Amino acid sequence: MRSRRDVLKSAVLGGGAGVVAATALGSLGPEAAFAASTTGVEPGAPDPNFAEGRIRSIKDNTLLVLGSNMVFHTIRVVDGTSLWKLGPVGFDQAKPGDGLYARGVRMPDGMLAAEAVWLNIVNIKGHITDIKDQTLRLDHNGHEVLCHVVPGKSVAIHSESPPTSDLSLLKVAQHVQILGAWRPDTNEVDIATVFSPH
Repeated sequence: MRSRRDVLKSAVLGGGAGVVAATALGSLGPEAAFAASTTGVEPGAPDPNFAEGRIRSIKDNTLLVLGSNMVFHTIRVVDGTSLWKLGPVGFDQAKPGDGLYARGVRMPDGMLAAEAVWLNIVNIKGHITDIKDQTLRLDHNGHEVLCHVVPGKSVAIHSESPPTSDLSLLKVAQHVQILGAWRPDTNEVDIATVFSPH
């Protein structure tokens, strides 16, 4: 059986031949975003199969991304690529200005054939300073983050309990971890999951 990487490589090199749906390949969820293997990478060395930055332009199925280290990355999205933006999304949800993390297979020409792309993903910890209507304010290392509850999407996980859309158990001064999608160029985040230890 061919690996996900083999399928992606053939999809890029073969112009789409052999592409299968991301779910058939075992789509990577956001919680596993950075747990993918980095075998063969020296400690402290950059991972050649990983890219981060902000989308500068989109042409066909290719993203031009400027990394935080001011290096440009060319990232190809194929039918087998899983994309996340507050949940699984289609490629049409990628927009210039979005931040991203991408993991995939580095092609001979330097392009990254993406296995998974996480758009605007944030994973932050802090304590709740205010709760109003469909928002909560989070103090994250002395910086305020305004977090929005998204009906039908946002869930809370309290201790070992299953996920629930009922966020009423969250309290001011409580320490939480929030997985969500950043609203570019703001201090605002749409909530995917709030993890609460109590």
